[in-house]
Amino acid sequence: MQRILDLPLLVILMGIGALAMFVPAAHALVLDQHAVARPFFYGGVMTLIMTAMIGIATANYLPRNPARSHLEALLGAYIVLPFMLAVPFHQAVPDTSYLNAWFEMISSFTTTGATLYDTPGRLPPSVHLWRALVGWLGGFFVLVAAVAILAPMSLGGMEVISGQAPGRGVAGTNQITRIADPSERITRYTLALFPAYGGLTVLLWLGLSITGEAALVALTHAMGTLSTSGISPGAGGPGLPGSTAGLAGEAMIFVFLIVAVTRRALPGAIMVDRSSRFLDDPEVRMAAFFLLAVPLALFLRHWLGAIETDEMRNLAAAAHALWGALFTTLSFLTTTGYQSADWGAARSWSGLGTPGLILLGLALVGGGVATTAGGVKLLRVYALFRHAERELERIVHPNSIGGAGTAARRMRGEGAYVAWIFFMLFAFSIAIVTAALALTGLEFEPSMVLTIAALTTTGPLAGTAAETPVSWSALGPAAKVVLGAAMVLGRMETLAILALLAPAGWRK
Repeated sequence: MQRILDLPLLVILMGIGALAMFVPAAHALVLDQHAVARPFFYGGVMTLIMTAMIGIATANYLPRNPARSHLEALLGAYIVLPFMLAVPFHQAVPDTSYLNAWFEMISSFTTTGATLYDTPGRLPPSVHLWRALVGWLGGFFVLVAAVAILAPMSLGGMEVISGQAPGRGVAGTNQITRIADPSERITRYTLALFPAYGGLTVLLWLGLSITGEAALVALTHAMGTLSTSGISPGAGGPGLPGSTAGLAGEAMIFVFLIVAVTRRALPGAIMVDRSSRFLDDPEVRMAAFFLLAVPLALFLRHWLGAIETDEMRNLAAAAHALWGALFTTLSFLTTTGYQSADWGAARSWSGLGTPGLILLGLALVGGGVATTAGGVKLLRVYALFRHAERELERIVHPNSIGGAGTAARRMRGEGAYVAWIFFMLFAFSIAIVTAALALTGLEFEPSMVLTIAALTTTGPLAGTAAETPVSWSALGPAAKVVLGAAMVLGRMETLAILALLAPAGWRK
């Protein structure tokens, strides 16, 4: 077992991907769909053989810089694995192209959840299970990479509270990143996170099944919630596609989405003051602010306009509108992208046909650091807010001294500075990807919406943010390649890629 753990990280990930192919193979076999089971079974066998050969060839590989090696493996996983995972998908759906299969897998593995197959019944049930499983494994990979690879290098949002330059490591972690066995660190965090991650998924699956959802639909929604991929086996219609759980199912998903708000919700949280309360966490407070401000803004906009009409007495409609806005706000804030069945009521209540800018803004903010959510992240937004608050205070009282301790001063200073750099890089990435999509023939509005959906890993955003829903399936080959690269960029984050390209790391 130890010899397997000593293999390069990318080889281990290839082996896990190969073993995962047997899950949809077994599911298709149970459904007596042999034409679907065979590609996954043979694909798993052939990939395991190929992985074993690569593992033997790289068994004695010793990287000079383990931290940089893991960062390279992180980027390599998003480049290599989708090509491998797309092979059985392509064979199981013979009337599709390999490019479409690759796009579907890179969308699932980066937890974006964008799909080219939005027609009901287009894909077999086992292929939907494969999409959800890849997204679920991709979400877990993000969690492990955040705490075991990015955090020791002061990346992934940890640079806001570490006070260190991105890519140079957090103070006190040099021994971890340079001396400790890399496989031990990955294994330790995997063993700490997987029981909670898997257990919460099973718990939500059982809860949704009890409410009346079909087993596959419930499992897919449970995986899509915990990984924030937003993958669903259904298509079209209000609410969760294919769901029959109703309000009870949405309430369960709402509770489990809190895992994507703060890293405190799972074991193995890093750089957290254990003495402080959960409600005092900056990310929790920022999420609570958005959960209060956005639904109330949509709700009160109608309430004030309907003060002289009979709608004032329609409390049931008001409750449905408020819940629809609340659920959808948290879903897009965590970059999951599920809509409430009452979201249509919320839009009608507010008088806004398509409040796309609100959903775009929520996805841009994103969820918590070291979670499966994408976007800029709540902690970076909080650092910028605290810095702005301090600057306004200095305008009024130029000689005042900012308090709240060393950590708070570091966040308002160096943390806010790095957060602003990341925000500018993120905005620059939006401009580049939007321009690239425009060169493929797309108009400005759909290009902007698709770009933000890809960079924030919020695939369902394309169908809800624009006045006219944007279909992923209508894209040309060049646009699919551009958006696939944008998904990797959004999942990896620009600072991590710049740290990988920095010449300072080449000498170590």
